[in-house]
Amino acid sequence: MIMLIKYLLFILLVVFMTGAAVYSLSSRRASDPMERGRRRSIMNILLGAMLVTLSLMSMFLFRGSTISIIVEALFLVIGAFNVFSGLRSYGYYSRSQHGRKA
Repeated sequence: MIMLIKYLLFILLVVFMTGAAVYSLSSRRASDPMERGRRRSIMNILLGAMLVTLSLMSMFLFRGSTISIIVEALFLVIGAFNVFSGLRSYGYYSRSQHGRKA
């Protein structure tokens, strides 16, 4: 069961990393500033999810030294903050785009 969780977390890590790279490239190529901001907020959400997944992976792979617990907690907090700020930014940009179209 633990091996299944490890493989699932690794697959999620690769998916989040690939998605963040794709949205990073597409945000740099977007000409509209609102679309650029919306894509960067999605990239921020994916990077936060990647950090959370990385911290969960390290919790399953490594056993409890003080330094590893501190690093895991730090990754978890930074990742959760990135997800939160990305969701907040995405809401702002999506509301602004709908207001601009109407």
